[in-house]
Amino acid sequence: MPNVDLVPLASTSQIERTPSREDGIPADLEEDLRAFGCKLIHEAGILLKQKQIAVATAQILFQRFWYTTSMKQFGIGDIGMGALYLASKLEECPLRIRDLINIYDLLLQRTSHTLSSSNTKDAFKYAPMSYFGNTFYDLKDALVVAEMQILKRLGFNVHVLLPYGTLINYLRVLGLTSRKDACAKAWGYLNDALQTPVYALYAVPTIVSAAILLASRQLDISLPSTPPHCWWDLFDAPWEDVWSVCGYVMRLYRERVPEERMRVLRLVGKKDVRAWLEENAVVQS
Repeated sequence: MPNVDLVPLASTSQIERTPSREDGIPADLEEDLRAFGCKLIHEAGILLKQKQIAVATAQILFQRFWYTTSMKQFGIGDIGMGALYLASKLEECPLRIRDLINIYDLLLQRTSHTLSSSNTKDAFKYAPMSYFGNTFYDLKDALVVAEMQILKRLGFNVHVLLPYGTLINYLRVLGLTSRKDACAKAWGYLNDALQTPVYALYAVPTIVSAAILLASRQLDISLPSTPPHCWWDLFDAPWEDVWSVCGYVMRLYRERVPEERMRVLRLVGKKDVRAWLEENAVVQS
């Protein structure tokens, strides 16, 4: 098993004040944009029939990137595309650039359609791009730049430790492998956590313990939780960190008003983010 110490985590200063927040992007908006960028990666992975390990690796690299760079400098769509392309190489299941660009073009068109038809019920219809037009070459350039910037700004430290093997071991230790519902719930929480920054903030044992905690409480499964016999202590997972990870995951499920959802959809590109920052700076002044 890889040494956990080799997995890079964000520093305290990066956590307290991310580059995006330094540029004026509110914390809740940054969190929503991170989640939407990971959702695009996940949807692209499904459409491309890519392996889950590559999709999960891409989402973790995507989350790490925003502790080194502001969303004012790079769009979440471009970086998500670059992260998936890079992760596919790292996990030895490479993608064709043209296939990845086609899929992201489809997803971006669908996002634009959602914005333009928010008050109507028009069905989405994909319009394939021309390979001799500017769109294809613009997306290709953006993909190459995004991959290069991820490598550069992460210092080529792209080692990722995925949590799934650890989850199986922990469920076996707790005697929960016979509960298929508990295994499925915990696995689902780990996947949902990929849309949050937790994999860039906490060690895998802490994240896995949080997934088990959420699953056991939802399914009303009793586990030893009275000090000094707390089950998470078996895995050296501090309670405060486990509870914090649970909070990150549960915030994904909060109800959002339509204006919040539309705001995220409008800010996929860096130009859109810059325009939003200028507009809100004028309003605040």
